Amino acid sequence: MVFAHDTEAALEFVVALVNSATAGPGGTDVLSTPADLDGLLDDGAWTGSRTHDEVEVESMRALRPRLRQLWTASEDDAVAQVNDVLRQARALPQLVRHDDWDWHLHATAPEAPLATRAAVEAAMALVDVIRAGELDRLRVCEADDCDDIVLDLSRNRSRRYCEGGCAARAHSAAYRARKSELAR
Repeated sequence: MVFAHDTEAALEFVVALVNSATAGPGGTDVLSTPADLDGLLDDGAWTGSRTHDEVEVESMRALRPRLRQLWTASEDDAVAQVNDVLRQARALPQLVRHDDWDWHLHATAPEAPLATRAAVEAAMALVDVIRAGELDRLRVCEADDCDDIVLDLSRNRSRRYCEGGCAARAHSAAYRARKSELAR
């Protein structure tokens, strides 16, 4: 484990949320309905209040560009953006334990709007990433035709592609190129 469990979970949720903009067939948005959002939140084991309405879906869709910008920012820009998110939300970090989770940090009230809680969770996770000097683990997929974000939690920092099948396509293309070169 590179980071604390809640940090990794928050980072993985950011990846899922940001990449939901292009996760469907042909790069379509898969976050369209309250049910879509519920599925994404359930996969991330999110707790706290939810309105289960279109306004909540739109607020989460609107959050994606800000999270993508945080993901790809330089260290100084990331620090400024993280501090801005925490300041705007008036975040007050507290240790909590609930459900199947051991001690971890929450920095908003459970009844805060979902987009606010998601932004603060992302910011708190990025605090750990920045403090650990690990911003290089936050990447953009290296496939030429993909802009999805990637979280590299591998020991050797070797993850280069997203979960969308880009690695298989890149490896197949490289194999075909080698075969073609050998055939000449």
